[in-house]
Amino acid sequence: MAELVYPPVIGFARTMFKVQGLRFDISGTEHVPRKGGALLVSNHIGYLDFVFAGLTALPAKRLVRFMAKESVFRHKVSGPLMRAMKHIPVDRSEGMHAYKHALTALRSGEIIGVFPEATISQSFTLKSFKSGAARLAMEAGVPLLPVALWGTQRLWTKDQPRQLGRNGFPISIRVGEQMTPHQDEKPGALTRRLRLRVQELLEDAQRVYTGRPSGPNDHWWLPAHLGGTAPTAEDVAARERAATAE
Repeated sequence: MAELVYPPVIGFARTMFKVQGLRFDISGTEHVPRKGGALLVSNHIGYLDFVFAGLTALPAKRLVRFMAKESVFRHKVSGPLMRAMKHIPVDRSEGMHAYKHALTALRSGEIIGVFPEATISQSFTLKSFKSGAARLAMEAGVPLLPVALWGTQRLWTKDQPRQLGRNGFPISIRVGEQMTPHQDEKPGALTRRLRLRVQELLEDAQRVYTGRPSGPNDHWWLPAHLGGTAPTAEDVAARERAATAE
């Protein structure tokens, strides 16, 4: 079936990136399979991460169907677009439906994109990974494709103002080699190995990143261990526990 919506949306996004003056540093796209199913797994630091992660598949002439929270599909603007691009809604109260939907898509040769941290990392460091990605890839018999994004948080992330005008931000994206389970490897072990690989890719993206804070109040997008003022993972966890208690 012809893709009537996804390609024009990609074209619009790329035009907007040019308007914004974004500078891309993308490597590893040769690891994206040109045919067959695969599960793309990325870190999550901003609201537009699915757009940037999806760019990695374009050189292979592939489209990525992302699993996203169901509320996005209820929005009057994003909802029709998400459905037309065949992304997969995830209702956390009934996650098995989304799991089966993704499993069918993978077995039919689609690339499915997931964020195993489940939510945006406000510390901009890797959170723990849910094991669902590993289980899904193992059951579908497809490889995992690790991806790391850096710089996307500067555009639009949680609890920070959007910066969607012409900003010239650099965006670093790294794609790792395809990963498959070792013999008799359990989902938990594969998940740990996957997280370690994404961490390595993330550190590489950070190491070569050319962006610098624009002033004394522009260190918020840097994690504490890189000299920034983003909250630590421990601070974020404490804040979430306090909110839950209230």
